[in-house]
Amino acid sequence: MCAAAVMVSIGDDGVLNREVSQELSDVWIDRDLGWLDFNDRVLAEAMDDRTPLLERAKFLAIFSSNLDEFFMKRISVLRKSSTPERARLLATVRERVLCSLQRQADCYRNTLIPALGNHGIHVRRWDELTAAQQDEASAHFDAEISPALTPLVFDPAHPFPFLSNLSTSLAFLLHDDPKEPPSYARVKVPAVLKQWVALKAGVLDGETVLAPLYEVIHGNVQKLYQGMKLTGTTLFRVTRDAEFEIDDESEESLQDIVREQVRQRRYEPVLRLEFAPGADPSIRVMLRERFRLSATDVYDLPAELDYTTLFQIADLPFRALKDPPWIPLPSAAMENSHDVFAAIRAADVLVHHPYESFEDSVEHFIAAAAGDSQTVAVKMTAYRIGDDTPFVKSLVKAAEAGKQVACVIEIKARFDEERNLHWAAELERAGAHVTFGVQGLKTHAKLALVVRKEASGLKSYVHIGTGNYHVRTARLYADVGLFTCNPKITQDVVNLFHFLTGHSQAPACSELLVAPNNMRRRWLNLIHREIDNQRANLPARILAKMNQLEDPELIQALCEASTAGVQIDLIIRGFCCLRPGVPGRSENIRIRSIIGRFLEHSRIFYFAAGSSDPIQGEFFIGSADWMFRNLSKRVEVVTPILARESKVKLWEILDIYLRDRRQAWELGEDGAYSQLRPADGADGPEALGAHATLMEHARRVIE
Repeated sequence: MCAAAVMVSIGDDGVLNREVSQELSDVWIDRDLGWLDFNDRVLAEAMDDRTPLLERAKFLAIFSSNLDEFFMKRISVLRKSSTPERARLLATVRERVLCSLQRQADCYRNTLIPALGNHGIHVRRWDELTAAQQDEASAHFDAEISPALTPLVFDPAHPFPFLSNLSTSLAFLLHDDPKEPPSYARVKVPAVLKQWVALKAGVLDGETVLAPLYEVIHGNVQKLYQGMKLTGTTLFRVTRDAEFEIDDESEESLQDIVREQVRQRRYEPVLRLEFAPGADPSIRVMLRERFRLSATDVYDLPAELDYTTLFQIADLPFRALKDPPWIPLPSAAMENSHDVFAAIRAADVLVHHPYESFEDSVEHFIAAAAGDSQTVAVKMTAYRIGDDTPFVKSLVKAAEAGKQVACVIEIKARFDEERNLHWAAELERAGAHVTFGVQGLKTHAKLALVVRKEASGLKSYVHIGTGNYHVRTARLYADVGLFTCNPKITQDVVNLFHFLTGHSQAPACSELLVAPNNMRRRWLNLIHREIDNQRANLPARILAKMNQLEDPELIQALCEASTAGVQIDLIIRGFCCLRPGVPGRSENIRIRSIIGRFLEHSRIFYFAAGSSDPIQGEFFIGSADWMFRNLSKRVEVVTPILARESKVKLWEILDIYLRDRRQAWELGEDGAYSQLRPADGADGPEALGAHATLMEHARRVIE
């Protein structure tokens, strides 16, 4: 594990402001270094021999995909200021990244590739292929690869080619006239093609031989430049900035602004240049000068250039080398009722994905409303909803049936802007009311509202969740959601949708915590109530599970609670800016992170509220992490959990996470994470981990 570094840096861009820095400097961990810590925990899954082999390949790919996003979103932010502190932070980031890349390469070369070979999956370079396999690969090149390639030359007579973000290219020195200096040649490795070419020549039954696409192109590149001499083969990759601000106060339509910004993102500056081993020095210099990069913006990869191609290998049909398959099970409350609305009327329903089926609960809720003659209105928020989403189909069906349909679509959701614009247009064509939220704020809340005309009058049903209405990620992300028709909550949701689709002041919600209106204040009040209870010798405790912790004001409040003696357990999957265990400041705070086959995405909060019975305490779930952006720059919703049965379920979930010693990492006083290990003879969550335990728990409940 690379050495942990603790630095103080927050504001909108993650740098601690001067007013807060003195109060928090002794407990503060820089968010960017904390994020790199998180990605190292992902990498550790690839290095853990308890992880099935093809899952280890997948984690190597996830590590690289995460790192790509980090560079696209964070590096330009860190460069905005030229202070000595920023310079030191950037240097530390580079040092940490280089260390992690070396560990990734060692894992790939020394562990993954030999282990794959032992199981009949052979990864071969061009010069490691047999003559027959090279012939087969060349025939494949001619038929399936060459037509998709565009060989280019750039010299005084040919312009420099456009290099798209995260594209991989082969560059060469092209020699035509011996009396003239060479030109530069470039061939893009097409991302639309499979990145590993499967070969059959001389391969035994049950075995697989794979050659990287770029190796097959390199082995046949002379066909693209016939009669020319090529030297200086260089495999490289560029990363462009993806961090930009959208001015939604412009007089232009927000759709047009977002479309133009997405188009411009293709041409944002290159901020990272990566080279595979053996790059030609003159090509390195030429590219670096072309993109106006410093030496610290150039990364020499020790092995593979782009490990995200390993997703293809992870998908190979070798069942024994993967996690046991998991098919989400129906929610017991939903399964026992053919009428989803009757099930919700009977009692609040809390669902936990992917252990319980998203399709049979959340999807079914909206689909049932679309086809229900008593439904008069369906309203939803949409942040990331994916391709071919069933939710849009259901909303279109509802609109075409004459129901009131409203969808608040966040078209500023990074990397999903074009997709969300597409679905907005589809809904508008069907007659749905589409809005884009509140000016100056991103709408990140996860809300769905169904209004039915029943014998007693209009009745509202809502779903409030922690995760996106996205079918694919619902099978990969761990999230919770609440179905309820409790008027205390549904009236708040009705009023909130009026605010989101119309033009009014933010509603004063009686039950919901809504950012940026009352959420920060409510969290602070809840924390300070635990402090008061502790001082009054009443039971006091705080448990909180989230993706990230970064908000300075809440961190300060947690430290005050710790100093007062309140016991605090935080389960934070990603970066955490609070250092626990600091005497006199955070010694009563324990922080852990759960990493495994599912991405922990749920936000669950518990406060003892003066009761020794945990079920008598107060529970909340919702869309918001404790980050400045979530509490001050986004529309977020957190709901209280009022039904006893739902509270029991949440307490069981939290207890399993806190007992886990298989997937859990603990953050120490020194700012470094250590992986926990189960004791000899341990069972349950301690040995199995949270995910396996929750899968087994879901099976028992449905049986």
